[in-house]
Amino acid sequence: MKEQGFMKKDWIIFKNKIANWQEAYMDRLNKEYIELLSEDANPSEKFWRLDKRLKEDRKKTGVQLEMSRSNLIYNITSLINDGAISFEDLEEFSNELKETVRAFIEREFRLY
Repeated sequence: MKEQGFMKKDWIIFKNKIANWQEAYMDRLNKEYIELLSEDANPSEKFWRLDKRLKEDRKKTGVQLEMSRSNLIYNITSLINDGAISFEDLEEFSNELKETVRAFIEREFRLY
């Protein structure tokens, strides 16, 4: 299968950015967890709500993902959908990648 032309350059950019994106996202999640734990509620309620959030959040691409070039578009789309990054974060990427990601997100949006 012939690889799309934009993939190699974009893959290098992605590899250079993903760690910082994930760190920033997990920092935001940690602040949300602190807020949750600081609420006026029973300790057990806070514990179980935090437990549920952790189980949900650990599945998100902002926390962990499969690093492969074939997952590049999926990973970027998921990062945007999860709120880990925005379209503005794709500034350095090729126009072809940005258009592909936008098309995937628009298609997903229409499905829901």
